[in-house]
Amino acid sequence: MSGRPRTTSFAEGNKQPQNLVLGGMTISSKDGSKVTTVIATPGQGTDRVQEVSYTDTKIIGNGSFGVVFQAKLCDTGELVAIKKVLQDRRFKNRELQIMRKLEHCNIVKLKYFFYSSGERRDEVFLNLVLEYIPETVYKVARSFAKNKQTIPINFIRLYMYQLFRSLAYIHSMGICHRDIKPQNLLLDPETAVLKLCDFGSAKQLLHGEPNVSYICSRYYRAPELIFGAINYTTKIDVWSAGCVLAELLLGQPIFPGDSGVDQLVEVIKVLGTPTREQIREMNPNYTEFKFPQIKSHPWQKVFRTRTPGEAINLVSRLLEYTPSARITPLQACAHPFFNELREGNQSLPNGRDLPPLFNFTEHELSIQPSLIQKLLPRNQQQQVNDITSSTSGASAGGASGPAPNSSSGPSTPVPGSNASQTQSGQPTNANPSGSTNATSNAVIPGSGSQDASTSQTSSSGQVQTTTTMG
Repeated sequence: MSGRPRTTSFAEGNKQPQNLVLGGMTISSKDGSKVTTVIATPGQGTDRVQEVSYTDTKIIGNGSFGVVFQAKLCDTGELVAIKKVLQDRRFKNRELQIMRKLEHCNIVKLKYFFYSSGERRDEVFLNLVLEYIPETVYKVARSFAKNKQTIPINFIRLYMYQLFRSLAYIHSMGICHRDIKPQNLLLDPETAVLKLCDFGSAKQLLHGEPNVSYICSRYYRAPELIFGAINYTTKIDVWSAGCVLAELLLGQPIFPGDSGVDQLVEVIKVLGTPTREQIREMNPNYTEFKFPQIKSHPWQKVFRTRTPGEAINLVSRLLEYTPSARITPLQACAHPFFNELREGNQSLPNGRDLPPLFNFTEHELSIQPSLIQKLLPRNQQQQVNDITSSTSGASAGGASGPAPNSSSGPSTPVPGSNASQTQSGQPTNANPSGSTNATSNAVIPGSGSQDASTSQTSSSGQVQTTTTMG
């Protein structure tokens, strides 16, 4: 539905105030109590439209894609982010189509969407109403960098694990994000929950269907994209995630190229010159092989001496020239670097429990059943025999997942995952994202947490002792 949102002001009754109109969305520059009411459709489930009212609207971001507003829902008081983008009438919006399919604890939730008219008669804007999360990995990393520090390794471990879990989920549905970078990793500093956002570049990859190669932000662009590949796979996201991990460990981008060509030079400085076979694997149609022969730089010398060996090994498994040689996101979750998350019951520095880490659904575990024992904490491994048997016939491939038309799979959580509770301790129905899991959540030793304006109770309702590491 399209149309200009109607507004009323508590301060002036039904009298319409003088407001600033931005692309069909009316913003009051003076009256913060103004209410905007729109006809919206829920993000998941029913297509039944409903009235949604929000207030306290303010612009918090803008770019070539459009504008992002922060607002507060009137019925619940919940903060939301409203992403407004110009809609091309000739095409369905790919971001909307993809987000309506996704429901996972590490992916930003689409609550509603609605359409609004622009200042010109032919303008229509799509408005995505998303859950609001205050920080990003980029902002947090930058704040540490200003103090000449890097994010503590325990937080890097926690953040990257959640990123890989979100990638495993979308890749299992054939969806490639195509713009993984710290700016698109939302963080709640109070709960340490990470959620992947901005699916504006995402696409469901189909075998044999060409894709544009000029995609993904430069520092995180996989080498096959630089070589002009158009039949790439979801492994371009894996490369990007490897760049993010390396950046968090280093405190700066690992491949800071000034241009597309310079980006490849930066990669070659570390990985060495790709062989002819590696270039063919990246792009069979690439015929230029004129590169200076440079030896690879030992990974141990790329990072600081105190960087854990498991972290360096994980980076090396992600940043491979040959796309098929890169490990899958679920294999990354099972990597020894994350074993510490699978041990014991510890908590965040602020006393809160860790965010849900092991509330896997049957669908998630069916992606690569052989990894189940490595993914789960010991006290949950004994509870998955029935899951193992039920998924034994499932495909073990993790790069592209099932057929593109497959659904998100069974929504039954793994036994022992405390599925009846959400992070706030309220009852919820099981869904493809699973629910929170207080049991067996691993420990993040204290290392200085940031405060947030909103808070949530722990999934168990208990405050645990914080273990502090130097």
